Amino acid sequence: MCGICGIAGKYDKQKPVIENMMKSIYHRGPDGGGNYIDEDVALGFRRLSIIDLDCGNQPMFNETGEVVIVFNGEIYNYQELTKELQAKGHVFENHSDTECLIHAYEEYHEKMLKKLRGMFGFAIWDSKEKTLFAARDFFGIKPFYYAEINGNLVFASEIKAILEYPEYKRELNEKALSHYLSFQYSAMDETFFKGIYKLNPGCCLKYKDGKLKVSRYFDPTLVPEKHQDEKAIVEEIKERVAESIEAHKISDVEVGSLLSGGVDSNYIAAQGHFQNTFTVGFAEDNGRYSEMERAREIADYAGSTCHQKVITPEEYWAVLPKVQYHMDEPLADPSAVALWFVDELAASKLKVVMSGEGADELFGGYVIYHEPVSLRPFKVLPAGLKKKIKEKLEDNKKNFKGKNYLIRGCTPIEERFIGNAYLFHPKEKAKVLKSSIPAEDPKTLTAACYQKTRKLDDTARMQYIDLKFWLIGDILQKADKMSMAHSLETRVPYLDIEVYKTARKLSFDNKIRKTQTKYAFREAAHSILPEQVATRKKLGFPVPTRVWLKEKKYYDKVRAAFESEASKKFFQTDYLIRLMDDHYNGLADNSRKIWAVYTFLVWYDVYFGEQQSA
Repeated sequence: MCGICGIAGKYDKQKPVIENMMKSIYHRGPDGGGNYIDEDVALGFRRLSIIDLDCGNQPMFNETGEVVIVFNGEIYNYQELTKELQAKGHVFENHSDTECLIHAYEEYHEKMLKKLRGMFGFAIWDSKEKTLFAARDFFGIKPFYYAEINGNLVFASEIKAILEYPEYKRELNEKALSHYLSFQYSAMDETFFKGIYKLNPGCCLKYKDGKLKVSRYFDPTLVPEKHQDEKAIVEEIKERVAESIEAHKISDVEVGSLLSGGVDSNYIAAQGHFQNTFTVGFAEDNGRYSEMERAREIADYAGSTCHQKVITPEEYWAVLPKVQYHMDEPLADPSAVALWFVDELAASKLKVVMSGEGADELFGGYVIYHEPVSLRPFKVLPAGLKKKIKEKLEDNKKNFKGKNYLIRGCTPIEERFIGNAYLFHPKEKAKVLKSSIPAEDPKTLTAACYQKTRKLDDTARMQYIDLKFWLIGDILQKADKMSMAHSLETRVPYLDIEVYKTARKLSFDNKIRKTQTKYAFREAAHSILPEQVATRKKLGFPVPTRVWLKEKKYYDKVRAAFESEASKKFFQTDYLIRLMDDHYNGLADNSRKIWAVYTFLVWYDVYFGEQQSA
C-alpha cells in the first residue's frame, strides 16, 4: 500500500517537483520512498510495507529495465498469477504483487486487467514504446487523479500532489460545487479543481506522444435472475464471502477489523477471527449515537479484543480542517470525521484493517431500496395523472402526514433518486447559490445510468446508481483518505470481483423481502452470527450533528462561517441563515443541508483561503 505520483512528458524541473509531490503524500507511505526519472517521465512512490517487507520497494523494473511501475494497492491473486507467468517463461526476482503486475503487463498488456483480483491504482512506463499505461480497480477502492498541463500528463493518488506541480493554476470548479450540494460529495469526473480529473473505476488510460486515451475495461452491471433457489444462493454467498475474507488476509503484518453494531462488519469480524477490532461512538443522547456496546458484544462473541473510543464534540469539530485537507475534495458525510478517529485508533496498533464497505450496494442493504415496494400502488396510475398530482402537492404549502409519500409515489425514479443522499433539489439550489453559479440538475449525471438499466427493476436500478456514484464518491473516498491519513490500509472484502459475480445475479426477492433488506446476505450471516445481529436494521454510522447544531456554541460557529466573505462568494447567505434558524428552533431538520455548506466552507478555507496547508 502506498501513494504514487508522476509526470509523463518533457519537463526540466522533474526532480524537485516529483520530490515535492512525494512529500505531499508522505502519510500514504512513511516506510520508504523512491523515484525514477528519465527524459520522458518522472515517477514517485511512498511505501507502507505490508507484503514482501524486504523486497517490495518501488519504482520496480522488469529484467531489462525497460518497464517500470509505481503501484498503490493489493493484488490478492498474485501468487496464482505469478505461477501462470512463470510457466510462460517470466523470471521473478522477489515475492511481491508489484512484480507480478510488471510481468502481467509484458505478457498481456491491457488485457492483464481482466486477470486481476484486488484493489489498485498503478502506472507503468514502457520506455521502449514511450507509453504510460495506468489503471484503477474495478470498484474504485483506490484513487487515481490526473491532469493534462501544458503538454504533460501529471497524475497522483491524491490531488494535493498534483497541486505541487508549479504550472498548475489552482481554480475552483463551480460546477462541481453545484452538483455537490445535491449529492453531498464530488460527483463529476472533473474534480473541485478545474482541469484535474478522476480516473473512473474500471478504467485505464494510455498516454503517448502527448495524446491521452481513456477506456473502460469493467462496469458493475447487474443481471438479476427472476427465479433463484434461495438455499443455493445463500450457500454460494457464504462460500464467496468466506473465501474473499481469507484472500484479503494475505499479509506479512497483522490484519485487524473495524467494527460497528451492524451485520456487515460483524460478519467480517466473526468470519475472519481477528485478534484486534476497533470502534468509536458518541456520548450524546445517552449513547443513542454509539454502537460501541453492540460492537463489544460481537467482539466477545468472535473472540477478539475490541479497542474503543468515545469522540467528544470538541475533538470532532477541531479536526474538521484536517479531515477536509486529507479528503482532497469536500465531503459532507459526517461519518467521515468519525472514520478519522476509528482509523487513528486502529493505526496505533496495526497497519491493516478490514471493513464492510460495499455490502449494501451489492446485496441490496439500504432501507431506501425497499421504497419501490411501498410505492407499488402508484404503478397503476397514468404518468400524466401522476405528474398533475405531484405538481398540485408541491404547490400546496401546507404540510400533512403522507404528503412526501404521495409526492415520491408520483415522481419517476429517474427524478427522485440520485443516490443515498439527495440534499438540495434544483429549485432550492437556485435559492442557495449566487445567481452567477448555475444550479446544475443532477439528472444530467445519472441519466446515462438510468438509460442503461431501463429493463431492470427499480431496486436494481437504484443499486447501479449507487455503485456508480455513492459508493465511489462517498463510501470509498472516505475509507481510503481517512485510513491513509493515518498510514493505515483498509481492505474491503465485499468489493471483491468474485463476490460481485455472485451478488450481481441476486433475484429481487433475495434482496428485498417483506420489510427486510439484504435478505440472502443476512441468511448467509446467520451461519456464524447470533440471530439478533444478522437481522439488525442498518443504522449507518450515526453522528449527532443535528443535536450539536441546536447548541448555541456550534450554531454561532456555523453562522459565522455562513456570514463570512468566502460564503458570500458562492451562497445567498440570508437563505442559509434561515435554514439554520429553522433547525435551531426545531421547525425543521436541516442538519444535512447545513452540514454540506459548512463542510464546503471549511474545505475552501484549507485549499483556497489564507491557510493552504494542514
